[in-house]
Amino acid sequence: MTKRAVVRGVGHYLPERVVPNTEFEGKIDTTDEWIRTRSGIERRHFAAEGEHTSDLAVAAARAALEDAGMEAGDLDAIILATSTPDLTFPSAATMVQKALGMTRGFAFDVQAVCAGFIYAMSTANAMILSGQANRVLVIGAETFSRILDWEDRSTCVLFGDGAGALVLEGAEGTGTAADRGILATDLHSDGRFGDILYVDGGVSKGHSGFVRMLGKEVFRHAVEKLAATAHAALDKVGLSGADVDWIVPHQANLRIIKATAQRMQVPMDHVIVTVQDHGNTSAASIPLALSVGKAQGKIKPGDLIVTEAIGGGLAWGAVVLRW
Repeated sequence: MTKRAVVRGVGHYLPERVVPNTEFEGKIDTTDEWIRTRSGIERRHFAAEGEHTSDLAVAAARAALEDAGMEAGDLDAIILATSTPDLTFPSAATMVQKALGMTRGFAFDVQAVCAGFIYAMSTANAMILSGQANRVLVIGAETFSRILDWEDRSTCVLFGDGAGALVLEGAEGTGTAADRGILATDLHSDGRFGDILYVDGGVSKGHSGFVRMLGKEVFRHAVEKLAATAHAALDKVGLSGADVDWIVPHQANLRIIKATAQRMQVPMDHVIVTVQDHGNTSAASIPLALSVGKAQGKIKPGDLIVTEAIGGGLAWGAVVLRW
């Protein structure tokens, strides 16, 4: 028998404030049509004043626990992927731990920007397979609206705030691709490309800074690397794009999503797309899309899912799982 990390519950949270593309018109040199054409984004959510990343994460965590039929005391660990934590320290994960009333186990943050949730899922999977934990709450949560330059139309119209969460639990499987749970992971990074997507500030620089991006370069790397990592993860379990029920990609740009699906030879009606409603929520985008996909009745038990992401670093990767 082979141990697998199986999804027991999923949930998400979006701030109340919805920001349509038209809200940017007149403030910067852009239009609703320009934003839609280049990104597929129609609207996004922004956190309210005083609403922090950990607040979004707690709401998503509670929804995932309810979906799983579990309580915080059932958890062994919390792993929270974010690039926009409330404080330099302590971790946002420990804030979630406190808010949930979880007094055992451990909690920590993971930072791999838009690929953060892939890294967090891979870490949770490794801990479950090694026996270090059996039930892990994996969260992606971001308040990117706090690090946007409102005079830079190439970035400020792309991002949004939100959170999503999964509850993973160890279960016995047969060791075949028919098992439920995480079947394979594939992680990469290459620091040589750190200057095409980054924030120009940080603690040691003395200011928080803003998101900076070379859009054409990011697009080129994303299309190439996302399809490659997805295929690599599928290859590890002897599967191909033809076996995939759903691609649940990082929701950064509709053109990237379409190009990646085409390279994987998966039709767009088998791709979960939420970028039009949420924008790019960085580490939150994949769990958000998984939760929305399930709520819409698309993702069902037994479905084979490939999820992949790329973010600043550059860092990228993929996870193959059976729901």
